[in-house]
Amino acid sequence: MVNREELAVWPIVWSAMWIGALSALAVGLLIGLVGFAVGAHEAAQLADWKKVRLLAVVFNVAGAFFAFVVGGWVAARLAGFRRAEPALLHGAMAWLLTVPFLLILSALGGAARFGSWYGGITVPYAVAAAMAQDPQLALVIRNASLAAVTALLLGLVGAVIGGWLASGEPMTLTHYRGRVRTVRST
Repeated sequence: MVNREELAVWPIVWSAMWIGALSALAVGLLIGLVGFAVGAHEAAQLADWKKVRLLAVVFNVAGAFFAFVVGGWVAARLAGFRRAEPALLHGAMAWLLTVPFLLILSALGGAARFGSWYGGITVPYAVAAAMAQDPQLALVIRNASLAAVTALLLGLVGAVIGGWLASGEPMTLTHYRGRVRTVRST
């Protein structure tokens, strides 16, 4: 007989998610500033991906990913979950809390400190209006938006992996087939 543990309600620990979101912003800022210090901020022209330096790509990809690994890990660890499912959920929710902050920072011009990939989150109205006259500008905006989407999705993957790491459960999909499950009656 297989016992099943079913959580009727997964608890949500808001303070852990807020601290995870702030941790992701802090680590992302640190990685972005280190990227500026070593010269990885020179993304050349985003109109041509062949001109983007490898160092800039490495710092931006690593910054987007590892900042949210830390954020997801902090959120899940502070919430104290030992099962992967609520831990990954808290990592993803920490990412969700961070996205509006990135939008606000981008609108205020501060997202550039997190790396050049977040520059395409918001486009000023004057630039968007000028895209009709300048096809090169439209190409740059398209590529910046593509880079921002990539950075955000890498951040989501990193937050989920960070939550999973914090749970302490093995990171294999076959673990769940063999896990002992118990029924919890309400």
